[in-house]
Amino acid sequence: MQPHTLPLRIAYVESATDLIKLVRLVSAEGSTLPGFSPGAHIQIELPASANVSGGNWRSYSLINFDPALDTATPAREYLVAIRREDEGRGGSLHVHRNFKAGDVVNTRPPANNFTLNPHPGSLLLGGGIGVTPIISMASELARLKFGFDFHYTGRNAGQLAFTDVLKSRFDGRLHLHADDDPATRLDIAALLKTHNPSQPIYVCGPKGMINATIEIAEGLGWAKADIHFELFTEATARDGDQPFDVELKSSGRTFTVPADKSLLQTLEENGVNMLYDCRSGYCGLCSVPVLYGEIDHRDTFLSANDYAKGDVMQACISRAKVGSHLVLDL
Repeated sequence: MQPHTLPLRIAYVESATDLIKLVRLVSAEGSTLPGFSPGAHIQIELPASANVSGGNWRSYSLINFDPALDTATPAREYLVAIRREDEGRGGSLHVHRNFKAGDVVNTRPPANNFTLNPHPGSLLLGGGIGVTPIISMASELARLKFGFDFHYTGRNAGQLAFTDVLKSRFDGRLHLHADDDPATRLDIAALLKTHNPSQPIYVCGPKGMINATIEIAEGLGWAKADIHFELFTEATARDGDQPFDVELKSSGRTFTVPADKSLLQTLEENGVNMLYDCRSGYCGLCSVPVLYGEIDHRDTFLSANDYAKGDVMQACISRAKVGSHLVLDL
């Protein structure tokens, strides 16, 4: 059920900051690569020897710095940026320590859960490494000669990557912010009050930043359909999570999902081939039909009507309610 794979050769790895590596990937076979739309990402498979948790596939947004380039056409290369997370699941540490020019990595072709619908006056917000898909959106809007505002924020100025090239490409549209600088610190509420709810918002970065943007924007009159976001963190266990049992209707097999693991992880560990991508509950790829049981929905993909019907769930993030078990139509 997984997408076909695409072998890519690492052309170079360079440091964008002390925490971020920029990786250029080209076809291992010397051919052109599939085009992509702004906001798209690829998945890179890490070797079993990387000894990472949470599966061996990692998603990285594709970066286009060139406003003259139509990324929908066949590509000569892909650019991705990986921030080192010392307390993460191990994937970024493996990249920073082991990726080098000449290596071939297995990838999945571009996919997009964060689609740009070009519109004059779009508001682009990038936080930390979440700026990567936003850069491609800014390039596309500039190519189409659409006006936009691009705000890029980080904990301090030294953690803002690519600032020289961004200034050269988007001068007048780009606004840089640093949390430790009162003069430039991003005030989301103040920023949104200077914009109109008819202007679509695209935001990517830390969960707190995204949640604040959504809450403030909705309070100021933005429609949910005009607030677009992508998370760069995967689902984690919550305090109070309990194990629960799940049964597969087709085979009668029963598994226990531990408190510190997702349904998706448990199904995979037991040989169930699942389709998935974001692992954060917003892309919808890991939807599974539910025949019985009460669902603790934690995703942002399904609608309130879906929640009320209770016959589908996102396996990467949602669970059974405490005291319930689930029967899946798998």
